[in-house]
Amino acid sequence: MQTKITAAGAASGAAARPSMFSALQVRHYPALLSAGWLWNMCRWASGFLGAYVANRLTGSARLVQLTGVAMWAPLLVGGVLGGVVSDRFDRRRTVIGQYGVLIPLALLMGVADIAGALALWMVYPFLVMVGIGWVIDMTSRRAIIYDLVGADRLDNAMALESLSSASGLAIGSLVGGSAIQAVGVGAAYLCLAGLASVSLLLFLRVPPVRRSTERRADPPLAALRAGFRLLRTETALVSVLGVTAAVNFFYFSFTPLVQLVGSDLGAGPFLTGLLAAMVGVGMMAGSGFVARQRPRRRGLVYVGGAAAAMVLLLPFALSPLYLVALAFLALSATGMGLFGSTQSTLVMTSVDAELRGRALGLLSTAIGGLPIGMILLGELAEVIGARAAIVASVLSGTVTLAAWLLWRPGVLRLTA
Repeated sequence: MQTKITAAGAASGAAARPSMFSALQVRHYPALLSAGWLWNMCRWASGFLGAYVANRLTGSARLVQLTGVAMWAPLLVGGVLGGVVSDRFDRRRTVIGQYGVLIPLALLMGVADIAGALALWMVYPFLVMVGIGWVIDMTSRRAIIYDLVGADRLDNAMALESLSSASGLAIGSLVGGSAIQAVGVGAAYLCLAGLASVSLLLFLRVPPVRRSTERRADPPLAALRAGFRLLRTETALVSVLGVTAAVNFFYFSFTPLVQLVGSDLGAGPFLTGLLAAMVGVGMMAGSGFVARQRPRRRGLVYVGGAAAAMVLLLPFALSPLYLVALAFLALSATGMGLFGSTQSTLVMTSVDAELRGRALGLLSTAIGGLPIGMILLGELAEVIGARAAIVASVLSGTVTLAAWLLWRPGVLRLTA
């Protein structure tokens, strides 16, 4: 029989003096973090594989971008609903359920490619399911983190979470590119199924965790309306979400186009995977800084990281040299590490405890604006080329971010 644990009980015996890895002293958090790390690796590898297949079969910027749209679209349409599910239902069972769908689908993709039957149309629904799993991970597994580690260690835990996401991005992209070059696309999908299975086994080691608040009992439609009402009452949350929406719409929409930039630079699958991995490497550096230093002015770190990321992406898009593009993409992503490692913490601490799941759902929805940006960027890239389209997007994003902060500057005042 499994025993429920509380955040206070889990944290007992942890060192009184905080450190960069203090959250790891909380019982069961290492297993929860490791499960998320492997899940993130699978997610980013899935995105890399999907973009690679689309580029290999068509060479079309539009169809490559649509792979990103498929993976990110569930965050737009399902983010708030995911928050309601997180607040109303058993979070642990919800997370387990998404593994039960993802693992068989990854196996089927691998078998289809090995049999010579993998078609482009199969890639898109698979990535939609990965995106649904992403919503569940963000709204349910991350809410479990708060219940497990408590408020005192939340900053550190979420910085480590961002670090695991970034390293998952780096390793997932690199593994995807390496596996394609070494053994082919089908074997790479089978590797995804294996990684997801190990992630599930790690997650199963975490026992049910007592919630810091009781489940919400509102009817589903009322719960959805209550989630959106937060946008009228929580001004600090709105400021944070606006920055999130701008960054995802104008910045992150470029990621599938790394395939085309790599091709333009003469890179094969491995070097293109290495190029894509720089996004994760840079985010690891930024996240590591936040985990170690725990800056008090969270809001400034959040906004400053986003602004730096946009500016530093310009040399990546304009450089004719692979190594220069590689270096500036890593530097740009370092700013994204500062942004990403403070994002969830700002959202969860800007609302009352019983509304955290819904606030995270709104965060998913704000991130979900990315598919729209990807569609528009793909269409623009079809006309003026991938590099010029990235430049136009980043410049527009910088102006939009500045305008939003002039109107809604609340995030700049948020502190630890």
